[in-house]
Amino acid sequence: MTMRITRFTWLLALSALAACSAEEPYSWAPVGDHIRTEWADALDPGHVLAEYPRPQMVRDRWLSLNGLWDYAILPQGRLDGTDTGQLEKGVDYPARADGKILVPFCAESSLSGVGRHIGEDEALWYRTRFRVPKGWKERVLLHFGAVDWQADVWLNGAYVGRHTGGYTAFSFDVTPFLKKRGEQTLVVRVLDGTDNDRQPRGKQVSQPSGIWYTPVTGIWQSVWLEPVPEASIDRYQLTASLTGWDVRVSAPGVLPSDQVVVVVREGKEGYSVGEDTAGKVVARAVGSSGESLRLEVADPQLWCPDSPYLYALEVSLERDGKVLDRVKGYAALRTVSEVRDAAGYRRIGLNGQPLFQFGPLDQGWWPDGLYTAPSDEALRFDLFQTRDFGYNMIRKHIKVEPERWYTWCDRLGILVWQDMPSVSDSRHGRWEQWKWASEEDDSRLSEDARANYYKEWGEIIGQLSNHPSIVVWVPFNEAWAQFDTPAVVDFTRQADPTRLVNSASGGNSYPVGDIFDSHNYPDPHMKFTSGGRQIDVLGEYGGIGWAVEGHLWQPDRNWGYVQYHSSDEVFAQYQEFARQLIPTIAQGVSAAVYTQTTDVEIEVNGLMTYDRKLTKMDPAKLRAVNKAVIESLK
Repeated sequence: MTMRITRFTWLLALSALAACSAEEPYSWAPVGDHIRTEWADALDPGHVLAEYPRPQMVRDRWLSLNGLWDYAILPQGRLDGTDTGQLEKGVDYPARADGKILVPFCAESSLSGVGRHIGEDEALWYRTRFRVPKGWKERVLLHFGAVDWQADVWLNGAYVGRHTGGYTAFSFDVTPFLKKRGEQTLVVRVLDGTDNDRQPRGKQVSQPSGIWYTPVTGIWQSVWLEPVPEASIDRYQLTASLTGWDVRVSAPGVLPSDQVVVVVREGKEGYSVGEDTAGKVVARAVGSSGESLRLEVADPQLWCPDSPYLYALEVSLERDGKVLDRVKGYAALRTVSEVRDAAGYRRIGLNGQPLFQFGPLDQGWWPDGLYTAPSDEALRFDLFQTRDFGYNMIRKHIKVEPERWYTWCDRLGILVWQDMPSVSDSRHGRWEQWKWASEEDDSRLSEDARANYYKEWGEIIGQLSNHPSIVVWVPFNEAWAQFDTPAVVDFTRQADPTRLVNSASGGNSYPVGDIFDSHNYPDPHMKFTSGGRQIDVLGEYGGIGWAVEGHLWQPDRNWGYVQYHSSDEVFAQYQEFARQLIPTIAQGVSAAVYTQTTDVEIEVNGLMTYDRKLTKMDPAKLRAVNKAVIESLK
């Protein structure tokens, strides 16, 4: 049931909802009969993903809003919803909640406690209450790590604003909407069209099958509050070299006389925010907000997979010698570029030296949380395993992770190729996989879809560009909604000129970008190369499948590119593929991506099972093979 309300009767409606919730309390428990990870079994709904969500910009005070919220699912009109002007006047709002949802797990997941698909003609409503901690006298920011896809936000009955895009963080200054005391009521409405082909959504589809997975709707990363002064640091941008950084700090509300102070201290390999930052100062710069500041290090220590050295960073905003605002983070010295080896082949260079990059295709899905790992320990588990398996790189496949995932890559020295989540799948356009300069684009992509792509890709690059682990941007996968390829490459370069651009991994090729990327299953064969015009890489191969009983998403619908029945069989085939790969490296192949880190739903091509409870090959043997592959590039 719904009722029409105006902003003048909003609080009354919320009170009625609260009363109804109080009369009929709802419990929470994981739902569904799919497999789960050990971290899901240990999850405490009162203490969910409680770590600070943004390790590169840490403040001392904050309040997590993760936990049990009320939810309701209602019909809604147009996909794009009511315009914001109408939302300020009044909207359809549930008279009662359907139950409790555990934030930040999406509605379709087991750990949300809901386990229900949200159609494009439905709206997912959230409601929670919080109290502003005593002593917070400054402005208050409301942060969302990510919400898929369109989020409208109200606080205490007043409309706060809208965000579109399923993969990036956004914030609102909610100070004007806070009550002076007592409980505050936060309401969020989410609309999500999933595979309507107008919004980036990666592997999500409304009807999962094969390599297409369960959709993700709603809040799927942490929600938190943070007090900041009137003049505060909004963000900082680092551009690294081998000897220092150029830093640009954005600080709205500053006076002309205010100063930005950036201090870099000694760190260590795997340095973590929150550890002792009292190391020796190695660089310091003072300037104004928006000004490019230069920090030089006299005896620089470079970041690389074998030595992921991270410096401690502090950025302060000062007025008349008094600190108004301060954030802590970290920074690394490293460069990414094209280099030539002794034979003249184009290679990916890290810190000016050729390095063969080898790692798994990592899709970042969980059987219990879908897009969201059950805990920070779970989030980092895959990365520790990847490093232990002997890889030095990950291709993050058409998904964007929470910022803490990239921080763990920074700490562990894992190189990242970051994909843009695709707008649609391979239904449209023509895929000319092994033809150089085929120059085929999807001409049927709507203007709305193109605009959403550019908006979200720009936000993703801007949000992640301070992470030293990211070395390659990948705008397109295969020919999935590949459009305006030269323009998209130019857009990517302008957004970040410090990294390489792989225009279309395995997709239709253009003589643009830095990398020519071929896919082949199952064996590591480059059927076509760029002929020396670009860096040649094998962007996907492998897919050795083993459906391990007791660890399956569905017991009777599983597939892999090739199927085996034991660990010995899987390793023998993996080792054979490595034997075939090594000669191609001497012939100019500069990187390779093996499919994949874990099984995902009915796709059983993983190095590990979907529940992460079994590694399909002996890690020591796997590590030896992978090290041999990487070290074959001399």
